[in-house]
Amino acid sequence: MAQVIVVGGGLAGLSAAHTLLERGANVLLLDKQPFMGGNSTKATSGINGAGTQSQQDLGIPDNAKTFFEDTKKSARELARDDLIRVLTGRSGDAVNWLQDKFQLDLSKVARLGGHSQPRTHRGDAQFPGMVMTYAQMERLEDLAESTPDRVQIKKKARVTQLIKDQAGAVIGAEYVHNGKTETAYGPVILATGGYAADFTADSLLKKYRPEYWNLPTTNGEHCTGDGQKMALAIGASAIDLEKVQVHPTGLVDPKEPEAKVKFLAAEALRGVGGLLLDNTGARFVDELQHRDYVTGKMWENGKFPIRLVLNGDASKQIEWHCKHYVGRGLMKRFESGEALAKEMGLKPEVLKKTFDDYNKVLRAKKDPFGKKFFSDEEWKFDDYFNVAIMTPVLHYTMGGLEIDAESRVVDTTGKPIPGLFAAGEVAGGVHGANRLGGSSLLGCVVFGRVSGDSAASYLLQRIGPLAEKAAGRLGAVAGHLGAEASSSSKSAPAPAPAKEEKKAEATPAASGEKSFSVEEVQKHNKKDDCWVIIDGKVLDVTAFMPDHPGGEKAILLYAGRDATEEFNMLHDPKVIPRYAPEAVIGSLKK
Repeated sequence: MAQVIVVGGGLAGLSAAHTLLERGANVLLLDKQPFMGGNSTKATSGINGAGTQSQQDLGIPDNAKTFFEDTKKSARELARDDLIRVLTGRSGDAVNWLQDKFQLDLSKVARLGGHSQPRTHRGDAQFPGMVMTYAQMERLEDLAESTPDRVQIKKKARVTQLIKDQAGAVIGAEYVHNGKTETAYGPVILATGGYAADFTADSLLKKYRPEYWNLPTTNGEHCTGDGQKMALAIGASAIDLEKVQVHPTGLVDPKEPEAKVKFLAAEALRGVGGLLLDNTGARFVDELQHRDYVTGKMWENGKFPIRLVLNGDASKQIEWHCKHYVGRGLMKRFESGEALAKEMGLKPEVLKKTFDDYNKVLRAKKDPFGKKFFSDEEWKFDDYFNVAIMTPVLHYTMGGLEIDAESRVVDTTGKPIPGLFAAGEVAGGVHGANRLGGSSLLGCVVFGRVSGDSAASYLLQRIGPLAEKAAGRLGAVAGHLGAEASSSSKSAPAPAPAKEEKKAEATPAASGEKSFSVEEVQKHNKKDDCWVIIDGKVLDVTAFMPDHPGGEKAILLYAGRDATEEFNMLHDPKVIPRYAPEAVIGSLKK
């Protein structure tokens, strides 16, 4: 059976690939990054779902109709009912699919801004975007090794153009890999992400929102609108390209306040009760309002720096995030309200009054800023606080390629372009004028699955009289792969096969060839000479840094130091033997 080409290795592309395999199609996945994952790995709040098993277990009375209404309200005048109906109507199934197929823990459910019910799912320990993406990524990589006739993955493969036949159907893609231009044939699913880091010469961002050009961004440098530009070049229609979401809570690094790329403060930090305070120590907005509204109020208020403040109760609810941000120097812990007031340059009684006034709001459930949902615990001045400085940041592009409810890319006349599909942030119109928190991962999974279904059906139709026979044969193979997948353990991500464990045993550290003292490691603390310690192993990560999905800064923070605690908060233990076995140069002297 012919293949489907998936361009992009984030959650949308991975969800499309797994759905294609379930439908019996073969997959060629092309990703221009050295590691798959894209921005999906950075998503921190969770994935939305209405009517999920987790919600039922918690007694949350949510349903697709309520979620549809919340999303349509957020999308405002640009609401596309057909796409919103797909997004919300298939949301519960998407969450259940992740839990059942990939054995993920998504049992915690929170309410984010703009939602009338708690519906944003996550689990313990790790950022949900990373967990979801790595589970799918590792499963697909294992299948590429065990069934290379079904799955091929090519990284550092930059797709440059789409190929059409004389009838106007997309029949393949041209890409550059290892310095060579190659051509692959088959229908194409674009899952290349957005353009909120598009600072290139033909930037969509500069063309459609030039006033945002100088803002910092949360996006990786790969988000340059590649998929949009390639499809537009062959006659595709675009929609809402001017709709660029500015997120209110980008984390300001005190050491690099002007850094162009910033980490995002998870919306869940406000969801558990965090307050936004201006430089006078006062609240100025409903912290759980839509992102564009909160951003607008920050600019309107203008009293920077603006701080996100979590009290002890909120900090406990989202302890992992706080530890992560504190570890990176992006958040600071204060042991009392008095210490926080001193940091802010305020008299203690000023900050205490803010807390006392908010406690009155909590008790009355009536907020002058319109807040409707509150945490149960009152704020005490004699408490500990986790605090970070916030700034608006480029975050998400609602605009993109115009698609229909089957994820088919349409042309300028409104007709589907045969053989071309889109999923995730590359597709526009799904979220209208403003995206709700928790719906980015959802859009990736839902439309990844929809595009996989549509592309598989299209492929079978194109095969002709052999389609039924091929579908039966490959359906049996897909069933075998599904059974193999469901037999994996309930860890997240799924465990690597035995061959990966052998890789780990073959590293110098495991065989005891070399050992280094802490003092020796400390000498290697620069960008061009960087060692770190992880779980008693010494790694030379100098060559690996440019390829690190989290960026060089995430590693340099621990240059010459023990990074075990931070590493284990974010990664499964098998990440090193799977992706960077050559970095292990020895073990730590005892």
